[in-house]
Amino acid sequence: MAAPGSFTTLLARAGHRAAATSSRQAGSLRGSLSHLPQNRSLFTKTTRSSPIAPGSSPARPEAPLARSWRRLVYPRSATRQLSGKPLPQGKSRVINFAYRTAAWLGGSIAFVGLGVVAFFAYDASTYKTYAEQSDINVSQLALSPRRGGPKNLPILEVFIDDDDSEEKARQKDKPKLVILGGGWGGVALLKELNPDDYHVTLISPANYFLFTPMLPSATVGTLELKSLVEPIRRILHRVNGHFLRATAGDIDFSSRLVEVTQKDCNGKDVSFYVPYDKLVIAVGSVSNPHGVKGLENCFFLKDIDDARKIRNKVVHNLELACLPTTTDEERKRLLSFVVSGGGPTGVEFAAELYDLLNEDLTLLFPRLLRNEISVHLIQSRGHILNTYDETLSKYAEERFQRDQVEVLTNSRVSEVKADRIIFTQKDEHGVVVTKELPMGFCLWSTGVSQTEFCQKIAAKLGDAQPNRHALETDTYLRLSGTPLGDVYAIGDCSTVQNNAADHIITFLRNLAWKHGKDPENLELHFSDWRNVAADVKRRFPQAVGHLKRLDKLFYEYDKDQSGTLDFGELRELLKQIDNKLTSLPATAQRADQQGKYLAHKFNKLARAAQGLQANQIQDGDVDAAVYKAFEYHHLGSLAYIGNSAVFDWGEGWNMAGGLWAVYAWRSIYFAESVSLRTRMLLMMDWAKRALFGRDMMSY
Repeated sequence: MAAPGSFTTLLARAGHRAAATSSRQAGSLRGSLSHLPQNRSLFTKTTRSSPIAPGSSPARPEAPLARSWRRLVYPRSATRQLSGKPLPQGKSRVINFAYRTAAWLGGSIAFVGLGVVAFFAYDASTYKTYAEQSDINVSQLALSPRRGGPKNLPILEVFIDDDDSEEKARQKDKPKLVILGGGWGGVALLKELNPDDYHVTLISPANYFLFTPMLPSATVGTLELKSLVEPIRRILHRVNGHFLRATAGDIDFSSRLVEVTQKDCNGKDVSFYVPYDKLVIAVGSVSNPHGVKGLENCFFLKDIDDARKIRNKVVHNLELACLPTTTDEERKRLLSFVVSGGGPTGVEFAAELYDLLNEDLTLLFPRLLRNEISVHLIQSRGHILNTYDETLSKYAEERFQRDQVEVLTNSRVSEVKADRIIFTQKDEHGVVVTKELPMGFCLWSTGVSQTEFCQKIAAKLGDAQPNRHALETDTYLRLSGTPLGDVYAIGDCSTVQNNAADHIITFLRNLAWKHGKDPENLELHFSDWRNVAADVKRRFPQAVGHLKRLDKLFYEYDKDQSGTLDFGELRELLKQIDNKLTSLPATAQRADQQGKYLAHKFNKLARAAQGLQANQIQDGDVDAAVYKAFEYHHLGSLAYIGNSAVFDWGEGWNMAGGLWAVYAWRSIYFAESVSLRTRMLLMMDWAKRALFGRDMMSY
């Protein structure tokens, strides 16, 4: 045995102490690593010892100190073989799914609850418990306007709310922009106009904007009337504008005064003048009577009040048909609904009426009424929706035939009586036959014509307004016959001139006289013709499609093959282009585009005003120098035909379908709605129809 103080004894004691220390450290490390996830090991896996092969020498035994350090670095409890299998869970999948579902529901309920609390908090902040009164500065001219003008009437130079806010006070001295009418054109102008550039006044007999494309849906209760209107003052608030609920009666172009008429508190007509620097006429149109007698027995669909009257009449006829005192013949007459006009308005009303009778009538009224009801559509052309692609027209006719809506084409109404409608119809052999149709309701929807105000303005301007159906403007939307840059006309009340030939011929004549040449002997080479075509494209954008092949047109109208166009050949070429140009459609999208065009041009004119004044440019064709001519882009036509819809995108692109097309039709008009308020109301009305049906009430 070694001596206690020998080197061997000391080394053995040190080894025992090291082993004990290693064991304690390994135990503490195992405790700290026990919480780590067991799905993958970050350490090298251990391997089992293999048996010793015969004839081989056994492995050298490992020292106790080395084994201790190996256990410390590679603990067995923290190692696991690699595997793709999930670790065993303490709870079943059903319980975990229940926990997650409960957490999701609880979070949703908490979120909705917070939203409800936030809404009521906001709603409480909108109430005022005290009256707001303060001193207001009002000009004496606003309370007692001075008189003047041709008729010595009061002139509204200052408004009573011009000093209500700092924004309005800054606009008092801005150029006065007066808009007549609160339809599509006027509202589109207001939405795009720069609020800081003009002192805006809108004059209209109605204090709301009406979303006309969805008006047929309001006649049968699919949509509520309030869902289609937006207060005009709310739209004007963006530009700090002023509103006058009145009717324009006349215009004095020399004095820049608009004569306005309204009834006072005693029911008497009072008139006054509204001055302007720029005037926009957007008064719309009225239904075209076509000289037919008895239109007082018809209903029209141009305003929200017309929709209310139609709704009351339809429900009234249904209620009368249920009375025991109503005879069978009278019941059939009451339930005979006639639509005169196969355009989009007439077709959509007939479709909405069919939906009402087919979906809601049998639930609330006697079933006998459904068998007695008849819907008739009278169209003067060969097809309904004649401005659409022919395939869509035939699709609509087949759809109506399936729904038992009678379509009478090639028919013209001659007279409307209180209980029947008289019309003529061509048969297959071209023979005109006079027919009568008993009716309890008739809708007249056969195009538009000028209002009395527009007729008066056209008569005052004389030869500058040869069109009997609308006010003529140039391609910059300036009213023909008025000072340049003063008066504009947009929407249904106007039409753009297609007089490229007259304009270019006049221009070339003046150019020839300026150079001392006879215009009749003027000859244009191909390079000259390209310059003329470029001017036509710039001033008449709608002619661009007819001037794509300049070389072909040049050689086609060079009759004598001289390599030049003389004055007569050029005049004939341009007149052929004029004949190909068609009038712009009297639709909402055209008025909307024209309103936006004027807003952008007015904004640019306001920015260029200082430069124009510095260069003393006040007269002349300032519009043409500052902005381009108006160009209409057709975005397509839509029509609802009873739980289906048709889309005509132009140039041969069209489609039609069932409910998916109805949802697409709704989505387009939903996006075009004027405000978030009306969009929310439209959604609620469509949801209400699906859940509770249409309201069969008259009020």
